[in-house]
Amino acid sequence: MFSFLGQLGSFIMTPLYYLTSFVLLGFHKLFGAMFGPETGLAWILSIIGLTVLIRAALIPLFVKQIKSSRNMQLLQPKVKELQKKYGHDREKLAAETMALYKETGTNPFASCLPLILQMPIFLALFRLIDQSAKHPGSPKGFMTTELATQFGNATFLGAKISDSFTSTNDLGVKVLAAVLVVAMTITTFTTQRQLMSKNMPADAMTGQYAQQQKMLLYVLPLVFAVGGIAFPIGVLFYWTTSNLWTMCQQFYVIRNNPAPGTPAEKAKAERDAAKRARKGLPDPTLPTQPPVTGVEEPPANSVRQQPKKQTRSQRKKQTPGAAPAPKQAPPGARGKGGSTRPAKSPPPDEGTAPGPSTA
Repeated sequence: MFSFLGQLGSFIMTPLYYLTSFVLLGFHKLFGAMFGPETGLAWILSIIGLTVLIRAALIPLFVKQIKSSRNMQLLQPKVKELQKKYGHDREKLAAETMALYKETGTNPFASCLPLILQMPIFLALFRLIDQSAKHPGSPKGFMTTELATQFGNATFLGAKISDSFTSTNDLGVKVLAAVLVVAMTITTFTTQRQLMSKNMPADAMTGQYAQQQKMLLYVLPLVFAVGGIAFPIGVLFYWTTSNLWTMCQQFYVIRNNPAPGTPAEKAKAERDAAKRARKGLPDPTLPTQPPVTGVEEPPANSVRQQPKKQTRSQRKKQTPGAAPAPKQAPPGARGKGGSTRPAKSPPPDEGTAPGPSTA
């Protein structure tokens, strides 16, 4: 039975040994040419390079983790309604909850994917370091006997990369290991705390999901603190670098794309408002004012006044350039025979001689 499990574990881990050692030795070739292939600094930088490359490859999964975590937060009010409705029937509650997750495209286990996928690399690196220190003649993966010996004996700040807090009596090694364990624990706690305090709405701070998050907040750092004292210094560098990457990556996402209804969203709105004020830009949340055309509109409650009725002669007098109306003879001024008497012609202007008479 144990031999079968050992063969199964070897079958699973062997490809990981080759993958991890390939990336590690690729970085070691680069940093070894700069600082020397036998130096601990070259091997530590190679471990950090391995960590950064693995975390960069996991960015798509991290994006899914963020989306899933955000959906889980926003769905908490609906989950509470389901709990009130089907609290007496656990099977029905579980079925309805999973249906809600499926409908919204939420995977409750997506938040654990980056951690789960990192564990095989973590175990492979742990075994590479342990094998190089204890059995350099039987290296794993692409490691050669020479490289395994260099890896197992490399020192950094006076401590071997393969040493751990519990495997040595050297005070310098214990101090370095303790510092790395504390750094690993603090970064784990800070990352989880940052998520809960800034990117969780008030509705998500209560209920089963909030209890799970609070449990992870305190349990995970405790697990790393207890287990970290048995990790080799090289593995502690790997895990601390991974935690720093997670913390910075999460800080960037929370700052630039916060979940709705969270303190992070309020802080982003305040930063955007201050930025618009500095540039003199309008607030897009306020209604836009209609453009000014230069024509003064009458008040809405004003009454239009009708012009006074005028006669035709009055309108002509008010029209500029209009010719004067001819004078009409008064009624009854008629000559003999019923004819109308002609109007008197105007007198000639002074200084003008009368015209010649006709025969």
